Amino acid sequence: MYFLMVLLLGAAMLPAQEIIQPKQLDDASKGIVYNQEFSVGLRLHTHGFAVGINKGVLKTYYLTKFWHFEIGELRHPKEFRQSFDTPSTLNGRISRAFKYGKQNSLYVMRGGLGAKRYFSEKAKHKGVAVGISYELGGTLGFLKPYYLELRAGDGRVSMSTKYSEETADRFLDIWQIHGASSWAKGLGEISLLPGAHGKFAVHFDWGAFDEYVKSLEAGIMVDAFSRKAPIMVELDNVENRQLFINLFLHLQFGKRW
Repeated sequence: MYFLMVLLLGAAMLPAQEIIQPKQLDDASKGIVYNQEFSVGLRLHTHGFAVGINKGVLKTYYLTKFWHFEIGELRHPKEFRQSFDTPSTLNGRISRAFKYGKQNSLYVMRGGLGAKRYFSEKAKHKGVAVGISYELGGTLGFLKPYYLELRAGDGRVSMSTKYSEETADRFLDIWQIHGASSWAKGLGEISLLPGAHGKFAVHFDWGAFDEYVKSLEAGIMVDAFSRKAPIMVELDNVENRQLFINLFLHLQFGKRW
């Protein structure tokens, strides 16, 4: 009895203890380990390619907002490479492959804002997180004249020639074409073509909250320009486009922190 009274007295004399409850996480923040991510990517689409960078902010487990920048090329569906593989009688150099009827090369810069939304939390367990991504932004096209090396009257290769009304007859005479000029020819004559773009894709992420970004997207993108992009000479039912619709695969690698 004496021992029991001592225990009760000691308990009464102890200062009141604060009971600390564990803090409950907001469901919207569940699973967040990193706040930001950065990745580089390669996009292959039905009429060209692009390489770019992606900077994202992880808002919640299932939502990442990002900005994206890329550069690439858009090609006309009627572009086909061909080559005669014949040496020049002037210097013996083998002719370069060329694209008959091509007037300009179209290179593009795209910048936009978008978001990724995941459907599940499998990525927390090293699984594949599946979701969607979408983006809207601006497109700036760069039209570079396409030059050909044409044959002179004596069969020798003459100077590089681009398409114009004055050169149309020779430029479009396939028997006068020796091959394409060097890629750098025409860089000083680039003109601008403004536009806009939009993308939508199904997104697959191998561990959406691992330290390293490893993802693949498959989707559709649209580029719309202020006027038709004069890539090809319009003849034989070839028509230039103002709107480009492409299916694409986008592979991304990067890091989160």
